[in-house]
Amino acid sequence: MIVENLLQFGLDEKEISVYLASISLGPAPASAIAKQSQVNRGTTYDILERLLKLGVVSFYKQYQSRSTSGGKDQKKQYFVAEPPQKLLDAVENKKRSLDTLKVHISKSLPELESLYEKSGARPVAKYYEGSAGLRIILQDVLATMSNNPSQPPLSLRGGVPPLKIRGGGRGVMNSTYYVYSSSDIKQYLYKAYSNFNKDRIKAGVANRVIAFGKGGELAGLDERRCLSEKESTPTYMIIYGGKVAMISLSATGEPVGVIIEDQGLYETQKMIFEFVWNKL
Repeated sequence: MIVENLLQFGLDEKEISVYLASISLGPAPASAIAKQSQVNRGTTYDILERLLKLGVVSFYKQYQSRSTSGGKDQKKQYFVAEPPQKLLDAVENKKRSLDTLKVHISKSLPELESLYEKSGARPVAKYYEGSAGLRIILQDVLATMSNNPSQPPLSLRGGVPPLKIRGGGRGVMNSTYYVYSSSDIKQYLYKAYSNFNKDRIKAGVANRVIAFGKGGELAGLDERRCLSEKESTPTYMIIYGGKVAMISLSATGEPVGVIIEDQGLYETQKMIFEFVWNKL
């Protein structure tokens, strides 16, 4: 429990070893603390310097007489742990520092946001392989849509009316993503995340699907229209929350997927989806 608390405070394992060795030894030179903590001497000195700044360790120098050997008196440095109560003082000091840092960052936010907007939100692409990768993609769909439940209704842009979601999950309006479904790929998604629809409905997340090939049964909070009942497509596409995920099969028959996070691409694909949906 002591080690866990010190880790949460921000000390790493070597720092904890040195601190606990200092407590157990009492006043001691760095060499003795290094030996007790099993941390090399140079690192022990560096750690003691950090602990001194935190206020949980102090030091003093003691003169040692060498008159018996004809030499000069020598000063030796001893380190000693402060009373454990000092840890609470260190926590308070850290809290005050973080509060001050928060104020400074808040003042800098307008400038940082201006730089971010000028640079443009660059597209981010993430690549995934296998069943585990597909599960991560589906989990991201749910996480993204659950965190962004309020999307502009399609009807505002001439699209189909938004789904009205009642009961289950958040009970929000138009928490909807869009899918081009491939019957060849769909089976891999079910294997990767068999409870996806159950979790989706529980979270109050809806979808609209344009299906290529044989479609499945509706699960709830979903709509489906078919573009082709016979021919499938090699790519399964999910359009959601500023992202586009594309899933296909590699040359070896393994499922692979990519998530592209780009608002422009998302808006374009969503617009195309709405156009096709309204024609079906």
